[in-house]
Amino acid sequence: MYRASRFFMLVLMLAIGACSNSSNNNTAVNEPEFLPIPNPVLSLPPDEGTINLLSQTFDLESVGYQQTEYFLEGTASAFTNLAELGMDGAWPVEPGEQAAYKTRIVVYRPIDPADFDGTVLVEWLNVTAGFETPPSWGTGHLEMRRGGSIWVGVSAQRVGIEGSPGSLLPLYLKAINPARYGSLVHPGDSFSYDIFSQVAQAIRHPEGIDPLGGLVAERLIAYGESQSAGRLTTYVNAIHPLYNTFDGYMIHSRGDGGSPLSQEPQAAIPTPEVALLRTDLNVPVMTFLTETDVLLLGYFNARQPDTDLLRTWEVAGTAHGDYYTFVSGRNDDVGDPSFASVVEETSVGGVITCDKPMNNGPQHYVFNRAVRDLNAWVAGGPAPATSPRLELNDDASDYVYDPSGNAMGGIRTPYVDAPSAVLRGEVNAGNSFCRLFGTTALFDAAQMASLYVDQAGFVAAVTQATNAAVAAGFLLQEDADAIIAWAPQQWLAQTATPPPPPPPPPAPPGPPPGGGLPPRNKFLGRAPQSALCAAVTLASRYFSWCDRSTIAWSGHRSTPFIGRLNRGRA
Repeated sequence: MYRASRFFMLVLMLAIGACSNSSNNNTAVNEPEFLPIPNPVLSLPPDEGTINLLSQTFDLESVGYQQTEYFLEGTASAFTNLAELGMDGAWPVEPGEQAAYKTRIVVYRPIDPADFDGTVLVEWLNVTAGFETPPSWGTGHLEMRRGGSIWVGVSAQRVGIEGSPGSLLPLYLKAINPARYGSLVHPGDSFSYDIFSQVAQAIRHPEGIDPLGGLVAERLIAYGESQSAGRLTTYVNAIHPLYNTFDGYMIHSRGDGGSPLSQEPQAAIPTPEVALLRTDLNVPVMTFLTETDVLLLGYFNARQPDTDLLRTWEVAGTAHGDYYTFVSGRNDDVGDPSFASVVEETSVGGVITCDKPMNNGPQHYVFNRAVRDLNAWVAGGPAPATSPRLELNDDASDYVYDPSGNAMGGIRTPYVDAPSAVLRGEVNAGNSFCRLFGTTALFDAAQMASLYVDQAGFVAAVTQATNAAVAAGFLLQEDADAIIAWAPQQWLAQTATPPPPPPPPPAPPGPPPGGGLPPRNKFLGRAPQSALCAAVTLASRYFSWCDRSTIAWSGHRSTPFIGRLNRGRA
């Protein structure tokens, strides 16, 4: 749509020039000259095992989607700067050294072509854990599927293929399935930007194998979260002006800077510690931020005004990583109201355990609205609503909090305006990534009663705050309906007298006479307590499986049979 708009503007300006009274006015306005993007060669992976990606627990086919994996190979460029890279984000660069690569993409698309909305969401997979995860899909997959978009996950960085010494678990591609992924080659992250561009080229102008299976991409929107948001910040400022690659961008949970333009083993080209987004862009760019991003990751240093093509949303009561994105949301197939619940949970599948319950706030619901509004904006519709900024104290060391303990300012939802908990993006303690997971502290029954008196009062407050968020342009009506429908259950969960605990289970039977193998279905432990179960569920892409199933012995004394390992669901 924006390409068409520029074309008509060019025609209009030429017409004005032709009508000029000056016979010497030969000035013409030219379209920018964009560099061509090479087309990679696509192939199918070896028939060895199944697609490896930590995404959802439900079967995609049950919600009308199918998954396919493709390998892409070609020659990618690194980039060098032509001048100093300044804080304003207007970074002049040019292609430099070239290297061969071979990587993979994962494509989720509607089974029925009639369900496709013409939009392809291309996510730069995150590799912070030492293997690949799709956090933007994890947060927004419900709306991405409701809208009928195609989602493409891109293995753009070396760590996702080769791993790193600090990997949380050995789940990088060549470790988890060397027979399938052993042929992949990544020359280093200096080439990642061009690899990402070539994926877009293969989607928009397929040659040979079509990654969309014959569907035509009308719009391409790039997504990247956290570390990948830093890559997208650099991509928008430096690479997009060369190629005009995407029709829009979602920069999801960035800090105050961008990623290096080039890094080892190539010559290092760092970007400024604080980087704004350039303001001469020709496509919409949306930046979506949690409390953690604004304060802990320092985004407040890079705040800039919205423009006709820039929108920034800051959401109160949210954290960089949360319970929905990494735990419960993996089960959210149809948007059941239970996913509106606020619970206290300290563990991510038993692999990461925090000292305090992680944030269980409204990020996913507000992100759903952002996904839909960005799609419409890129298609030529109105820009998303303008977000208030989160309120910082005078020295920007903390937020300003309301009497309930939640941050003031930012995008308001019932989670902070009719709260049942204190929801913050503050530092949590514990293992690994807990510092980014924020906190949840549920109100007790007395606090709930002091705020709302009774269930009717709570439901009325939630309804009013939810409707206000819809009217302000920050929640979708279908998500609002789920939030309101869950409110009575949330009240009961926090105010009802708990039933007495069940009696302890009988002791397990002893070994058979004369020794022998352990009994089949011997219980080894559930996910929060069992590191083995947690590692297996990560490897098989089932965070929640061990919460309701057991590991059963296959009949060998030392080899457990994992019932859902490598079943083919990403």
